[in-house]
Amino acid sequence: MPNIAVIGAQWGDEGKGKVVDLLSEHFDIVARFQGGPNAGHTVTIGERRHALHHVPSGVFRPDKRIVIGNGTVLDLGKLLDELAGLEAAGVRVAGRLFISDRAHVILPLMQRLDELAESQASLDSKIGTTLCGVGPTYQAKAARWGLRIADMAEAQHLERRIEFMIEGPAGRALRQAGVDPGLATDHAREAHAQWRLLEPFIADTSALLNAWVDQGLRVLFEGAQGTLLDLDHGSYPFVTSSNTMAGGVCAGLGVAPRLVQGVLGVFKAYCTRVGSGPMPSELDDGPQGIGAKLRERGHEYGTTTGRPRRCGWFDGVAAAYSNRINRFDGACIMLLDVLDGFEEIRICTGYRIDGVAVANLPASLARAERIEPLYETLPGWQSDTTAIDRWSDLPAAARGYLDRLAQVIGCEVVLAGVGPERSQSLVRPGSWLARRLTA
Repeated sequence: MPNIAVIGAQWGDEGKGKVVDLLSEHFDIVARFQGGPNAGHTVTIGERRHALHHVPSGVFRPDKRIVIGNGTVLDLGKLLDELAGLEAAGVRVAGRLFISDRAHVILPLMQRLDELAESQASLDSKIGTTLCGVGPTYQAKAARWGLRIADMAEAQHLERRIEFMIEGPAGRALRQAGVDPGLATDHAREAHAQWRLLEPFIADTSALLNAWVDQGLRVLFEGAQGTLLDLDHGSYPFVTSSNTMAGGVCAGLGVAPRLVQGVLGVFKAYCTRVGSGPMPSELDDGPQGIGAKLRERGHEYGTTTGRPRRCGWFDGVAAAYSNRINRFDGACIMLLDVLDGFEEIRICTGYRIDGVAVANLPASLARAERIEPLYETLPGWQSDTTAIDRWSDLPAAARGYLDRLAQVIGCEVVLAGVGPERSQSLVRPGSWLARRLTA
């Protein structure tokens, strides 16, 4: 089995957690390379539904090593709560969780800056951030005044670093808005106490990953958010603050490109988005419309925020773009069962802007907001797929839909999800993924 990256291929919330949980059985290590508590990966095992925000979704396999890489940003209080919740659920992490000493830390200061920036933004410029402090922490990282896990080991050094933040850019912005940034001593005391609880898990994870690969161990790389939220290649400025595509694996974990030997793109069978920004196939057709039906059938409410997601038909133009910049070896189509009740299903296969056909998702926000989606209509199957356990038993119309998605995306569909549980996952016989799982 090669080392494989699992990448969100739309605007996030595609079902990456389920795919990682399913595939982690075949790997030795699961490593997350970017994002922070703004990510919400859901894993359903039997009657229990687990929501993860920092910890990789392979944690439920008790013999797997779990890595949180240097490209992530961590809210240490929330991380400790997450670990406590896992322990309470009988999931032990001692001895197999490794947190990069180079990962950046989200202080309460950053959460206040996040809330301040969003509250001051005009209605048409609000990003729709989760207000977790992720954006300001990545900004501080890029501006070189951020705080890393390694900086927290020595209390006096930590206090000096936080004092610099309070007297400098972070504190200045807050004070100008009438917000008290607090005392460096108090922030440092809390952060150092959290570090001491996490100290057994902290390591040079790049060195460990490279050593493990040299020993022949296999790595499953886990992304957060989705390609269309990538800082450079997403629908800027309505994006996240990190690189979410396959190219971010190497920088976010300290591994060489040749160690990423396969890439799976995870798509929903339709489209959703949380927050602001272009979404060409969105169905804003009222409380009785198709968009609302997709939302209710798919339980489309954010794992992190609980906000209702915007819903629409599958956007094949955006999907092909996502495939082009990631070069997926296979596509995983999740929540196929949400479409079980539709008589007809549509796919966006083209765009027009100002009456002129365009082949790609435009970089210009002004142009993207004027997109007119062009659809083709396929027959629905109007039968329950949730109990199906073989690809060949899918209704002919469902298989036809998946085949058409493969053509539109530009790579084969290798897996379909027909429900939230591990067992409700159909690997396509003879596909790239099937061959790798049996190799």
